[in-house]
Amino acid sequence: MRHAVVPAENVENNSFAVTNLLKICTHCERLSKKDLGVRIPRPLGNGPSRFIPEKEIVKVSKVDARTQSIFEDAFAALGRLDNISLVMGFHPQYLESFLRTQHYLLQMDGPLSLHYRHYIGIMAAARHQCSYLVNLHVNDFLQVGGDPKWLNGLDEAPQKLQQLGELNKILAHRPWLLTKEHMERLLKAEEHSWSLAELIHAVVLLTHYHSLSSFTFGCGITPEIHCDGGHTFRPPSVSQYCVCDIANGNSHANHHDDPLGNQEMCGEVEVLMERMKQLQECRDDEEASQEEMATRFEREKTESMLVVTAEYEECVPSRDISRHFEDPSYGYKDFSRRGEHVPTFRVQDYSWEDHGFSLVNRLYPDVGQMLDEKFQMAYNLTYNTMATHKDVDTSMLRRAIWNYIHCMFGIRYDDYDYGEINQLLDRSFKIYIKTMVCSPEKTTKRMYESFWRQFQHSEKV
Repeated sequence: MRHAVVPAENVENNSFAVTNLLKICTHCERLSKKDLGVRIPRPLGNGPSRFIPEKEIVKVSKVDARTQSIFEDAFAALGRLDNISLVMGFHPQYLESFLRTQHYLLQMDGPLSLHYRHYIGIMAAARHQCSYLVNLHVNDFLQVGGDPKWLNGLDEAPQKLQQLGELNKILAHRPWLLTKEHMERLLKAEEHSWSLAELIHAVVLLTHYHSLSSFTFGCGITPEIHCDGGHTFRPPSVSQYCVCDIANGNSHANHHDDPLGNQEMCGEVEVLMERMKQLQECRDDEEASQEEMATRFEREKTESMLVVTAEYEECVPSRDISRHFEDPSYGYKDFSRRGEHVPTFRVQDYSWEDHGFSLVNRLYPDVGQMLDEKFQMAYNLTYNTMATHKDVDTSMLRRAIWNYIHCMFGIRYDDYDYGEINQLLDRSFKIYIKTMVCSPEKTTKRMYESFWRQFQHSEKV
């Protein structure tokens, strides 16, 4: 294979450099760099995710025309096709909605300047210790003309951004504590006040990157080879591969299934499907009273507080991350350990559909519509499959997951029987969900592998 053609007039000048920098590998007969002290990076991981085998992730060269178009648009907009997009590519419809929304938030006309947007993304991702997203937006921040001094720490950023720190930590960890007074302080600051439109834009960015941090940790997203934490210069030591292959990330490591584990989990899907059937029959036979529904919600909310979110002690953020936010000890864990009560917030009293959508759309045109489409896509996304079973109505299971997440933040749907959650979500699944949502930096591969052992990776994503 010819990698490059050198013009004839340059051959004489370049011949020394070429012959001294390249050699033929005796193992694979390909050109490679000579050992002249040149450090060649190689990827630290195999593929876009630490949790999902590379061979099971969508390959760019094998996708359908629509997904190919989505990937091309993402590359054109971002200048890269990142690992988040590759993993999210399991669900092209959602990926398309996600990328459209993110592109609008970061690059289209809006109340905030471009460098403010990326800096807010850094603040939000740092709050959950997501170095992957922090590093991406540090680069983007500099590319759009951001002041490098701001990256030394939040205290080097403008006072206006520093004042956003309190809102950032509350939204990330205990959103039920947010009050109108928090917003008024930002809107009425004398010299460094936010306009209402700017504040809406900032809140959407903060919550977007809090959620994306959860997705990044929950799916085990790995940094790309050119990013911090994505490569190593350590020489490979795997004897069965050519050094050229390993240095270029072309190793063919096998990912073995666990036959013993598969035997132990045999019937997991069938048991879950039978429970769904029984719950549907109970729904048809009798309906619980409003008092009983409220009691079941409070019971589930209390139980969710007691779910242990991690297998190890507290994660201490590095200086590179912690300098972008204040009060690193603040988190979701504190109130549960002290037995504090999370207030109940009834969706029927204030909902996105009836109130939030119109407010956002009025102050930040088109974003409300994009967010609504993304929410609806996430809520309704299904292929009517469960592992190898087809033509399955998964709505009951999907709603249980959706409502369990909201329950952890005190959000209650009056028309939902929270007793179904314990029937459909086992403890290992609850631990994974709570960790990913509340303390995503503590999510481990062991947690990911402990639930839905018979399901496809695409279903878990």
